[in-house]
Amino acid sequence: MTTPQAVIQNFNSPSDEEEEIDAPLWHVKLKRVKQEVAATKNKIGALESHINGPRMRKTILKASFRMADDQEQIDDVELKVYTKPMTYTRLPATEPVEIRFQDLQYRANLGIGKGTKEILHNVHGRFLPSQLVAIMGPSGAGKSTLLDVLSGYRITGVRGVVTVNGRERDLEEFRRVSCYITQDDRLQPLLTVKENMKVAADLKLSAKYNDQDKYAVIDEILLMLGLKEAANTRAARLSGGQKKRLSIALELVNNPLVMFLDEPTTGLDSASCLLCIKLMKLLASQGRTVVCTIHQPSASLFQNFDHVYVLAEGQCLYQGSAEKVVPYLESVELPCPMYHNPADYIIELACGDYGKDKITRLVNATINGRSIQWFNDAENLPPTSHVEVSHRSPRLPGRMRCNLSLQETTQINQLLVIMNRGFTKVKRDSTLTYMRLVANIVTGLMLGVLYFQSGVDGSRVLDNYNLLFSILIHHSMSTMMLTILTFPMEMNILIKEHFNRWYSLKSYYIMVNIVDIPVAGGCCIIFTTVVYLMTGQPLTTPRFMTFMVLSLLVVFIAQSLGYIVGAVFNSVVNGTFAGPILIVPMMMFSGFGVNFRDIPPYLRWGTHLSFLRYSLEGYVGAIYGMNRTTLPCEEQLYCHYKYPSKFLEDIAMKPDVYDDCIIFLVLMLVLIKATAYYLLRWKIRSLR
Repeated sequence: MTTPQAVIQNFNSPSDEEEEIDAPLWHVKLKRVKQEVAATKNKIGALESHINGPRMRKTILKASFRMADDQEQIDDVELKVYTKPMTYTRLPATEPVEIRFQDLQYRANLGIGKGTKEILHNVHGRFLPSQLVAIMGPSGAGKSTLLDVLSGYRITGVRGVVTVNGRERDLEEFRRVSCYITQDDRLQPLLTVKENMKVAADLKLSAKYNDQDKYAVIDEILLMLGLKEAANTRAARLSGGQKKRLSIALELVNNPLVMFLDEPTTGLDSASCLLCIKLMKLLASQGRTVVCTIHQPSASLFQNFDHVYVLAEGQCLYQGSAEKVVPYLESVELPCPMYHNPADYIIELACGDYGKDKITRLVNATINGRSIQWFNDAENLPPTSHVEVSHRSPRLPGRMRCNLSLQETTQINQLLVIMNRGFTKVKRDSTLTYMRLVANIVTGLMLGVLYFQSGVDGSRVLDNYNLLFSILIHHSMSTMMLTILTFPMEMNILIKEHFNRWYSLKSYYIMVNIVDIPVAGGCCIIFTTVVYLMTGQPLTTPRFMTFMVLSLLVVFIAQSLGYIVGAVFNSVVNGTFAGPILIVPMMMFSGFGVNFRDIPPYLRWGTHLSFLRYSLEGYVGAIYGMNRTTLPCEEQLYCHYKYPSKFLEDIAMKPDVYDDCIIFLVLMLVLIKATAYYLLRWKIRSLR
């Protein structure tokens, strides 16, 4: 195999501008063209791995064919190799964005009765376009909080002024030109890289882009980020660095002017960290404002930042050029030791390793972020105190003005795209789907064997009544608990995508309700059919269809209750505890065990809130109502419940209320689904 050293002997070192390399020139016959092209490509691969790290440059292989006079036979071929720096051609379409903040304060709510805690203490700052900005500081300094506030991700408890290009920030319009990339990579693990990108393109690019344009955007982004080779790899199988680059790629689709990244180097090795930082620097150099938080960069990473903002205890210790950190420290009589990484030293100062008084000295020196003395080209920047703030932000021109929604596409398009993604995930998550099918079939067979032919035996009416209640509990618990366990896993992805304007919450909620219908409904139909037939329930179409409709309504109501529990509770553990607790009152007021006539009058209102009450009453009406005739009693001479009407009288249920039960269940389904939607919306807003 050709080594990079051997390749360099054949190729000159490339410059930043495109140049022709002094490559060998082959004049060969046509039969050797393919061999020479293949050999040259191998050399190119070795050269790329040697130049400035992987994927930072691209190589172009050009072949020019000299034709014979008759224009029918290739006489010989000339191969030339070019290299040039990797670039990203999709430049921002509007003016750059400068972000300033003054007297910015944030108080976090510690909980009910616990008061608040001030995290940011009236900090000031200015982030210029075309610069890679690093917010640095020790753990608990307020780095992520400042990033959340500036991006608009956190709005409750915030005081102060944030301006964009000298005007007070309009949060909705600012979100249209910015994106927020979280510390954890919130990706769809079952989709490939290209499928994730296609979903992002379908949701974030307007209708003027056709599929060809979208794939052109996707291919360019993947090529620049070095993800082209992994385009058909599922996100779950990517390395940590690839996942981070994919997270960035997804937000680059709509070409944002401002990018916020929370700890983009967390969990990456040194090479992946350097590649990630160089990528962000490239994006910033094209006119974007790129702001990231970083805990403690190495010296090689630190020198890539254009601007540094250092926090300690919610106050600004320094803001300015990375190159001027050392002169700044000397000016406050805290010189950086020789051979010491300036980033490490200023973090040590921020941690209080040299005394708390040093933190106060640094905060006073930078006037808590007001000073711009240490900026690059500071003499040409207007002082912060001279900035005039307009309290109304101008409307964005063109299509932005006509688009009342935060999203780029219509809700119909959003729904179709995320529904297609949802069905793809269900199809690929075959293990869970098969487990649901097998569990319903096995449980149905077990109940069928245990209560075999109980539906046609007058002596086993009470056994059959127990069976009906067991069916309800199976439908309720299996569906609700599955939703409680799986829905919180989607919450983090929902929060990220919804904040970055991929889709509206309404579209997402409709999608999750529709996508689960085939599997949940199919499992319900299979289970109900198996149990119904094996236990000998009456085989008439009205009875069977009523029984099936009631079963489906119970499943969908339980699913919606699962969404409510999943939306309210942050922890899966808390949700799995709260779910059964929610079902217990429904069981108590269902009429099973305690008849309606035996419930105290002051508690009978609870029966009207229990969906299990209407379900059980509908079941009993479908099986023993509709003027059912006498039940056979073959094994006993006396059957107390030979007449179904006698059984209905004893349990205080009416024979022909199944229609009313279906209506009540439909109304409850609509009400519970609406409640789940508003609780989900409240949950997302409460996190901000």
